[in-house]
Amino acid sequence: MANPSGNQRRSEASLYIDGAFVSGLGAPVDVENPSDGTIFATVQGASAAQVESAIHAAWQARQGGLWSGRPAADRAADLSRMIAWFADNKDVIEDLLVAEAGVVRASLVRAGQLDAAIQHATDLIELFLTLPEIEDNPLPLRDRFKEVSAIQSLRRYESVGVVAAISAYNFPFVISMWKTISALIAGNSVVLRPSPLAPLSSLVFGEAAHTANLPAGVFNVIVESGAEGAVLLGTDPRVDMVSFTGSTKVGQQVMVQAAATMKRLQLELGGKSAQIFLPDATALASTAGNRACVPHSGQVCVAGTRIFVPQDEKEAIMAAIAQSLAGVVIGPADHPATTMGPLINGTAVRRCEAFVADALASGARLICGGRRPPNLDHGHYFEPTILDLPDCANVAAREEIFGPIACVIGYRDIDHAIEMANDTPYGLSGHVFGKDLSRAIEVACRLRTGSVNVNGSALSAFASGGGQRLSGVGRERGIEGLRIYQELKCITVVS
Repeated sequence: MANPSGNQRRSEASLYIDGAFVSGLGAPVDVENPSDGTIFATVQGASAAQVESAIHAAWQARQGGLWSGRPAADRAADLSRMIAWFADNKDVIEDLLVAEAGVVRASLVRAGQLDAAIQHATDLIELFLTLPEIEDNPLPLRDRFKEVSAIQSLRRYESVGVVAAISAYNFPFVISMWKTISALIAGNSVVLRPSPLAPLSSLVFGEAAHTANLPAGVFNVIVESGAEGAVLLGTDPRVDMVSFTGSTKVGQQVMVQAAATMKRLQLELGGKSAQIFLPDATALASTAGNRACVPHSGQVCVAGTRIFVPQDEKEAIMAAIAQSLAGVVIGPADHPATTMGPLINGTAVRRCEAFVADALASGARLICGGRRPPNLDHGHYFEPTILDLPDCANVAAREEIFGPIACVIGYRDIDHAIEMANDTPYGLSGHVFGKDLSRAIEVACRLRTGSVNVNGSALSAFASGGGQRLSGVGRERGIEGLRIYQELKCITVVS
């Protein structure tokens, strides 16, 4: 695969359907480099008929049992060859991530986008192999023995079937990895459909699967310019499950599409997570803006974009946050001095501009940022922005912005902080900082969110993540994120 540098456009047969590389017959997908706004690659997208062919291939593979019928250890061996291909081609994948998603090459985000993805793939397989295929149901003795009969009740975990994996543009490689490896190790067939905004780092999964010699149809990857194929994946009765990461609005559409055939769903959607700094940990709050805005330019669904601090220290904390952000170097993702790169496209920048304008019109106060950097004429950039809000009523505290914008809100006491943190329709993640760990954990337990990080965070394949309410259903990674790709069957045996 060529190194996607400069303004060179790339066009090749990148779709992978039924064990073969094919050229798309649909509309072309132009891939933009967000660092400079140029189109550096073009992929011929899949037609509706080709999406249907991918679904049929996955369904046929499922019907034949060539994959689901294999022992898990054999599937693991094949998938390990896929992972080895990723490891051998890290430089190529890194170039793709930098060019198509604006991942800053010199930052820790690169490690999370690439190195962690490959390690998580191995870890997910390792974790799955520890899970029993069959478990005993805990029947009491009175139900196990009836007169002259003995009753045994078992739980058996089986693959769901055909999984449609629809990934997002912000972390395209790692999200595709989580979904693909989890579904495949559980015995499912997969159709992967990456975001058309950043498809290249997911299209390489076809090369990895081909190198690993996965049976034809077990894994397929398509890309399209529109949403016709995604709708087909959500409605076709041969698809048994949809795993989707993206916005809440689109996730709601996926739920509606899947309803008619009662598909299994795993949805990781939007977030409006809180960072709560307890009174004994306000010294840590100066870097809250960096955590919310700088990693991947705030395009992180779990980012703590609502910062809650004691009201009597709010002004000093906001000044410290602004000072901390003053050293951020905004620029092209490939530049060695860059610490914060671009947003994905011009639409994302305009969205940030509109949110800042609406927030200020509704009573917010601008502490820093709030505009495109004046020294960057090309590309899609927005300054890390901190807003001072009197409460949670402002639009900047209500809606997911998905950009480098965070708001600071003062609280009277801990109960007030928790009340405001929970005053949101979202519930994806949360952050609590406190020297008194008992108190910090108590606050964490009271937050209505799928995950909470106390005094820091760590992303592990062994711990699941997922949302509540408008942040989604189901879990990704961990035991729960593997079991969701399996159906549970109870078997009763009388002897």
